[in-house]
Amino acid sequence: MQRLLLPLLFLTLLQPAISHYSSSTSSPSSSSVSSDASEWRPARATYYAATNPRDAVGGACGYGDLVKSGYGMATVGVSETLFERGQICGACYELRCVDDLRWCIPGTSIILTATNFCAPNYGFDPEAGGHCNPPNKHFVLPIEAFEKIAIWKAGNMPVQYRRINCRREGSMRFTVDGGGIFISVLITNVAGSGDIAAVKIKGSRTGWLPMGRNWGQNWHINADLKNQALSFEVTSSDRSTVTSYNVSPKNWNYGQTFEGKQFETP
Repeated sequence: MQRLLLPLLFLTLLQPAISHYSSSTSSPSSSSVSSDASEWRPARATYYAATNPRDAVGGACGYGDLVKSGYGMATVGVSETLFERGQICGACYELRCVDDLRWCIPGTSIILTATNFCAPNYGFDPEAGGHCNPPNKHFVLPIEAFEKIAIWKAGNMPVQYRRINCRREGSMRFTVDGGGIFISVLITNVAGSGDIAAVKIKGSRTGWLPMGRNWGQNWHINADLKNQALSFEVTSSDRSTVTSYNVSPKNWNYGQTFEGKQFETP
C-alpha cells in the first residue's frame, strides 16, 4: 500500500538553525514558555512524504532548505488557528499519539519546530476533509517524524500537544538580505520560546529602529545602514529580550549571515 501524500503544506522557497530530532518518554522543561505550557491539549496530526527529503523547501516561515539550515525533519506545519500569521514560526512543540492502540507507538513523544503553514481548504467541512480549517488545531509532520509516534497507516491521528522551550546549539543567526535601503533580516536558531514578537536594528551611527514582520521570521526596514556595524534587539513571545551588539562589521554585504547572543534555556 502506497504511503499517503498530503499536499496540505503552504510551500515557499526562501534559509539558516539547529534543532534536534527527538523521540522521548520524558517531558522537557517548559517553565519559561507560558503559564499553561505544561498542559497537554487535544489536536490531530497527518503527514506528508516528500519525493526527495533532501529537496524539501522551507515553507511559510522563510527558513529555506530545512536540512541545510539545521532543522532537518524535526519540523511541523500548523493549521491557521495555530499559525498566528507567522508569529508561531520557530516555536517548539511536543506531540504524542493518543486514543488509538492500533496505531500509536506507546510511551513515545516527539519534539518539533514550527516551520510551515497548513493552509485551510474551505471546499471541505472542518470535520470532513478540511483538516486545517479553523477552528481545528492540526499538525502536518514529515513522514519520518510521524513514524516516531505512530504507524503511518493511521492517517489522521488524534494527538496531544504542548508548547515547550526550544533548545538550540550555538548562537542566534541573522541573515541580511535586501537591496538599496531595503533591509530584510531572517532570524533563525532561536532558543527559549523560539518565536519572535519584536525586533529592533541599530547601525553604529543610529539609534534603535523597530523592524516590521515581513513574513514568517523575516523582518524588514527601510533605512540606510550601509557602512555601519549592525546590532539587533530581539524580543520573544515570552517577553524575554536579547541584545546583540555589533554582530556584523561595517563592511557587511547582503546575503551574509552573522551570529549574535542566544536566549537562555533552563
